[in-house]
Order: sequence, then structure tokens, then C-alpha cells
Amino acid sequence: MSRHSPWTLAAAVALLLPACTNAFYLPGAAPRDYAQGETVPVFVNHLSPMVGPADAKLVYDYYFPAFHFCTPEEGVKKQPESLGSILFGDRIFNSPYEVKMLEDATCKTLCKSTVPAEDAKFINDRIREDQALNWLVDGLPAAEMKRDEKTNETFYDMGFNLGNDEGEYADMPALNNHYDIILQYHTKDNIHYRIVGVLVWPESHGTTEGNPTCASDSKGLVLSEERDNSVVYTYTIRWKKSDTPWATRWDNYLHIFDPRIHWFSLINSIFIVVFLCVMVSMILLRTVNRDISRYNAIDLSEDVQEDFGWKLVHGEVFRPPRFPMVLSVLAGNGAQLTAMVGVTLVFALLGFLSPSNRGSLATVMIIFWTLFGGVGGYVSSRVYASLGGTQAGKAVFFTATILPAFIFAAMFLLNLFLIFADSSGAVPFGTMLAIVLLWFLISAPLTAVGAWFGKRHGAVSHPVRVNQIPRQIPPAPKYLAPWSATLLSGILPFGAAFVELYFVLSSLFASRAYYAFGFLALTAGVVALTTATVTILFTYFVLCAEDYRWHWRAFVTGGGSAFWLFAYGIFYWASRLSLDSMTSAVLYLGYLFLLCLLDFLVTGTIGFLATYWAVRKLYSAIRVD
Repeated sequence: MSRHSPWTLAAAVALLLPACTNAFYLPGAAPRDYAQGETVPVFVNHLSPMVGPADAKLVYDYYFPAFHFCTPEEGVKKQPESLGSILFGDRIFNSPYEVKMLEDATCKTLCKSTVPAEDAKFINDRIREDQALNWLVDGLPAAEMKRDEKTNETFYDMGFNLGNDEGEYADMPALNNHYDIILQYHTKDNIHYRIVGVLVWPESHGTTEGNPTCASDSKGLVLSEERDNSVVYTYTIRWKKSDTPWATRWDNYLHIFDPRIHWFSLINSIFIVVFLCVMVSMILLRTVNRDISRYNAIDLSEDVQEDFGWKLVHGEVFRPPRFPMVLSVLAGNGAQLTAMVGVTLVFALLGFLSPSNRGSLATVMIIFWTLFGGVGGYVSSRVYASLGGTQAGKAVFFTATILPAFIFAAMFLLNLFLIFADSSGAVPFGTMLAIVLLWFLISAPLTAVGAWFGKRHGAVSHPVRVNQIPRQIPPAPKYLAPWSATLLSGILPFGAAFVELYFVLSSLFASRAYYAFGFLALTAGVVALTTATVTILFTYFVLCAEDYRWHWRAFVTGGGSAFWLFAYGIFYWASRLSLDSMTSAVLYLGYLFLLCLLDFLVTGTIGFLATYWAVRKLYSAIRVD
């Protein structure tokens, strides 16, 4: 028998591998083939404010009783949804619309409904709020085709108007009761068809002698707020062949408004980081190296050795700060959140968070936060031991409970406001119970496991000893005062991200889908690097001022961007939002506060850990007798 070299066998295996492999689709992203005449389900979702002048209003179920929309004959059935989809307010139901593949329908009557006077006022108010209907067909949202005035590109704007309150309907709005539905399909073999686009053109049509009319020039349907109103809902279906393949069908929906703004923000952020890195490098390579060389060159045989600058506090710099347990708990929770954000962005960049899988982003974030409980426990345990803590068990317990309990309590209170306002954004009790079980059964035990590993590794070694008697701290310059230093240090990280922050806030509070994860990941990296360098720089200034209390200052200085984030959120409210009820204002401020709190923990932890590393490197490079 002839002998083959290992390279020949490897080449043969490599050639055979493609024949043994099968393609696969990510969950929620597999294509659906339809045959001609096959029923295409149409699902309805909650109403939401249209993107335009952004309004953060309460959202309502499609079948909220005051709307009096047509219901299916078989009854309203709720569709299964992911955890993240429910948390973000999705409430998906079946609908009475009958759609069959490649079968057109003209002026088809859906149902006839009666709207009482008090409900007519409710509907008119929702039209003035620019509320939009949201449908789903084969995982695609129904949209209106629009043109971007800046780039002159056409795109699909998700959702379509409930009514019209412009022009002749400025005083009394007209309800849209007719829908021209255009379904775009793609085929390769003329046997199997795939849906690649859903467009809806809503119109308001009156009636002629009690019969519905679908003429586009008919007078609009204005609901009277003084008597009952008869409303006839009609729709038209048209199928249109498209060259868009199924794999790229979302490209029309995921439109980036003025991408030059994103690039400008990113380039601006990179310039800030380069400037900071150069500044810190100059300080560390020139000033610090010069100081180290001068200190190390002192003749140890001399009786008098005069220290100055940051070396004066070498015997105090690793003195444990006040409330070490609180600091370690915050650092542990911040590390857990940082790991969650980083891994989620990686999954988003790799394309695992398909837009067709609704709520996948929030679901993945919750899962990773739960699984990274071990990271939080490990960091908290080691930091607490390094700060001289002696109650490790209590620190682990607080790490696993304080932040989740606070966020859950805040979300529960905000959810009560949604319940009392009859909003579909209210999280069901079962979903909240599932989150509590994830925390109690998975995250908390993993935190304990991570703390055990942290305890085994022990405290971080310090290069210099701590004096028994603390030295006196001289008065510091005003710009190094804790609050002024925090606000000054937060400007640069916030400035590196404020443009991208606008799109994030629009996604959270104005029902706009966010999908520019590439820009977001780069911006997050720039912010993390900026936060670390700024915190190290301010800590160096503090140590040069002979103030050795850097632990808490490093955390608060690193989280300084959160204060600017809150200020920007208030400015965004004043300039872009219209909150005409106390419930809307409380919800906005509550969610904004939680967002700022999480940002403070993440950036504060990055600044604290980066500074801890830099201080150890600095004082390990000098001779101390």
C-alpha cells in the first residue's frame, strides 16, 4: 500500500469538507417560502409616535377598546414574543386582513365600526400626537416610502399614520380608514415566493349614502366629538415583483439619516482621543520619567533626602479610602455592565442580532448581564481585598443584590405609571417574575462563584508600604476640587459621543430603530479610551498636589460624563420632545436617570481600574526607602 504525506491527506480533507457542510440561518432570520394562493398572515403591533418631530408619548395596544378597530372573526390571539420584545413594548396580535400570495384585491371591506363621541375625542388626540400604526408581514414592518432630503435617497419609514391633522384637517383631524397595501416579492423559480417589502399608503375616505368609497378624491372622514360615528374600514392589495433578494430586504428599512454626521462624530472623537493620548504620553514619558530618574539618582548615603511632587505621598497613596465596601460593590457592578456592553456590541457587529428577530438586542443584553455575574463578583472581591476590606461575605451579598434590587424597584414604579395610564408599554407580571428568577437563580450564584475565585487570587500587591500615620493634605487648586474635576473630566468623553448619543436617544424615546452598531462600537471604544486617559491625567494632577485620596475621585471623575448625559437629556426634552402629561414626563425622567446611572457605573469603573493600574505602575518605578 502506498504511503501519502500528511500534506496530501490534509489537502484531501480540505477538499471534502465543503461537501459535508450545511448552511444555517440565525434564529429568527430563516426565509419563508410561499406558494401562489397561500395565506400570508398580517400581524398588528402597538401604536407608536411617528419619527419626525419626536414625541415621547404613551403607546397603546392596537386593540385598545377606544380605537374600535376591526377584530378577527376567530378572536384576538396574542403572538409569542421574546423577553426583549416584551420589555420594549411590543404587543403583537393577529389581524382580520386576508392576504394571499399574488392575489390582488380592490376596495375590500374589512368591517364597519361605531365610534362613540368620547372615543372619537381620544382618537383625535392620538392623531394630533402623530401616532402611527405598526403591522408585521413575514417579519417585515409595514412602512411608508419616503425620500431623504439631504441624500435624495428613498427609504422605508416604519409605521404609517393613524390619521391626518394637516392642511384642511388642522382644526379637526381625519381618521385614515382605507389602506393601499403594496407587497413586494422576489422569486427565482416562479414556484416559491418570498416577501421582500411591505408598503402601506393610508387614506381617509368618507361614505356615499352609507356605502364605503375607495376613491382617492373623496372627502376625508372626520370624527365628531359630539355624536356617534360610523366608520367603514377598507383596504386594497397589490403585489409587485422586486429585484431585491431576501438577504438584503432590510436594506430599504435600515436607512442612516445623513451618514456624514456619524463620520464627523467618529473623526471628531478620534481626534480627541489622539490629543489625549499625546498629552498623557508627554506627561508620562517626559515629566514622570524625569521625576523617576531624579528620584532614583539621589545618593542614598546622604542623610537628607528631599521628596517633592507626587513622590511625597508614596506612603499614603495606597491607604484604603473611606467606604471601601461601597466602592468595591460599584466597581463590581460596573465591570459586569462593561462586559455585557462589550460582548453585546461584538455580537451585533457579527450580525447575530437580526432586525427580523424583534427584541433580540434587549434579550441578549439581559442574558449576558445575567451570565457575567461572575465578572462582577470577581472584580468586587479583589478590589475589596485590595482596599483592606475584612467583610468579604457582606461585600459579595451587596454586589449581587443592591444594584439589581434598585433597578427593579425603579422599573416597577415606572411600570405602575404605565399601568394606570392603560399603556401597552406596561411590562406584564410574568415577564418581571422571569427577570427576577434570572437574577436570583443564575446571576446571584454566579456572582458568588466569581467572588470565590477573586478571593483565591487575593488582593492586588502594592509596590510601596503605607505609613502608619497619615500625612496632612494641603489645599488643592479649585479646578481639582471633586465636583469641578468631575465636570471638567466628563466633557471630553461626552464630546466624543454626543452626536451618536442623539441617535441613541431617538431610538429609545422616539420609536426610531437604531442599527448603526459599527459607529456605536467605535464610539464606545473611543469613549472608554478617553475616559481612561482623562481619569489618569486628573489623578496625576491630584497626586502632584499632594492629595492621596484618589480612589473615589478616580471613580467619580471617570463617571463625569454621566452628569453631562443627564444635562443633554434635559436639553433633548426641551428641544425635541413634547411631553404633555405628568406620566410621560415621569417616565422620561425615570428612564433617563437609569440610563445615566448605568453610564456612571460603566465609565466610573473604567476610570477607576485604569487609574489603579497606572498608579501601581508609577510607584513601582521608583526607589522608596
